Amino acid sequence: MASVTMEEFEALLQESFEIDTPNEGSVVKGKVIAIEAGQAIIDVGYKMEGRVELKEFAEPGEAPNVEVGQEVEVFLRAAENARGEAVISREMARREEAWDRLEKAYADEERVDGAIFGRVKGGFTVDLGGAVAFLPGSQVDVRPVRDAGPLMGLKQPFQVLKMDRRRGNIVVSRRAILEESRAEQRAEVIGKLTEGDAVDGVVKNITEYGAFVDLGGVDGLLHVTDMAWKRVNHPSEILTIGETVKVQVVKINKETHRISLGMKQLLEDPWDIVGAKYPLGSQHKGTVTNITDYGAFVELEAGVEGLVHVSEMSWTKKNVHPGKIVSTSQEVDVMVLEIDGDKRRVSLGLKQTMRNPWEVFAEENPVGKEVEGEVKNITEFGLFIGLEGDIDGMVHLSDLTWEGRGEDVIGDYRKGDVVQAVVSEVDVEKERISLSVKALGGDKFADAVGGVKRGSLITVEVTAVEDGGIEVTYEGMKSFIRRSDLSRDRAEQRPDRFGVGDKVDVRVTNIDAKTRRLGLSIKAREIAEEKEAVQQYGSSDSGASLGDILGAALKTDDE
Repeated sequence: MASVTMEEFEALLQESFEIDTPNEGSVVKGKVIAIEAGQAIIDVGYKMEGRVELKEFAEPGEAPNVEVGQEVEVFLRAAENARGEAVISREMARREEAWDRLEKAYADEERVDGAIFGRVKGGFTVDLGGAVAFLPGSQVDVRPVRDAGPLMGLKQPFQVLKMDRRRGNIVVSRRAILEESRAEQRAEVIGKLTEGDAVDGVVKNITEYGAFVDLGGVDGLLHVTDMAWKRVNHPSEILTIGETVKVQVVKINKETHRISLGMKQLLEDPWDIVGAKYPLGSQHKGTVTNITDYGAFVELEAGVEGLVHVSEMSWTKKNVHPGKIVSTSQEVDVMVLEIDGDKRRVSLGLKQTMRNPWEVFAEENPVGKEVEGEVKNITEFGLFIGLEGDIDGMVHLSDLTWEGRGEDVIGDYRKGDVVQAVVSEVDVEKERISLSVKALGGDKFADAVGGVKRGSLITVEVTAVEDGGIEVTYEGMKSFIRRSDLSRDRAEQRPDRFGVGDKVDVRVTNIDAKTRRLGLSIKAREIAEEKEAVQQYGSSDSGASLGDILGAALKTDDE
């Protein structure tokens, strides 16, 4: 054998060190040589032994699994500590193994097993067989979990959502697994259901818009409008959580796997007999269920509801909110005005159950009857007077006074004044009542000139003599005869030849009912007398003078 130099010996010795002595910070193989005091003693070679807590050999959610003679991989943290033992860790070795395994599972989108073991801000910590992951609170279940206690320590599958080995971050989801499982379960259950099927379900949750019903692994939505034919304000009125109900599968969305359910579809539709039970024009009692700006909904029976439009609520309250006329839950009498079976609509009338107040007024207050009321409003064209039946009558300016203008006297009235008036017209269709204050004492002018016509001869009394003519009266009605009408003869057209108190025969030339004046003329009377004399006693062609004819006529009158 060839001799070995000192340098070669040292090289061989160093080489043996490098081969047999593992590097610190690496995973090495070892053998369990003993188990004592809750620890496993492991020989990692080159006469190095270390200790590992037994709990580091436990899989997530399971008991420690280790025995003497078993070969295991551990992480060599240090070759020797103060006691001359190797510092080793099974947990750190498992972490390295876990990261390799998890990265492959993440790349292949495979599930990984783990166990929730702690709670942290925003979620939980999960042991994935050596690596610790973060489970956000939103990813624990498909619905918010109030108590995660029953889930702690249980071995269960998770889905890796995100991982960063350099930073040591792993995010997992339990919810994704459940949703996938639920989707499979839903698909299986939905495959057995057909639209129109009647099935039993359990009410799991109640919201304002409906209830979720468990059909045996899959939930369906029972909307509030499909619970009953009648109006349901809130599902809790007829359902309770945990209650078993019979429902009909109304619709199945094959793409989203959403199921729409109905309860009322299993009951008799009250609309099938609405037309026969509620004929047009019939009156019924109902209950106000809802009030809106445009009217009030009245329930005639369970499932049959009609609308009383605001225009059909009151004869007199035209611009009032329906809530000022009726209240919710109030029982009212209504009349059926219209039925639309296709749209399932009933139009109702509230005012039609009461008599039209204008008709009642017309019957009880014929034209010419005196009425009394309070001034409700004063406008530029007249007064509005409140009358029985909560209706108004109007006194136009022209009906306030016989003398002068209405504009001059309307200022004498105030709101709240009680006034008397005469009914002059009632238009029921237009809901209009015309009143007259000036007609209270009758029409003196009409009474005075009742038998007088244009062309009539009347006798008047002179009440005043003026330069332009004379003022006269007839039955208390004043008139004025102008100078030019005082005589046919221009020389006799002198007012001073008349005196106050004189009685004068005049001819009526005009009757003006609007100005309430008579047109009178002495001149017209004289011309008419002359014309009549000529016709009766001869003509100017006979050779007789006009004086002879008039003289003969006057002589005959005297006789």
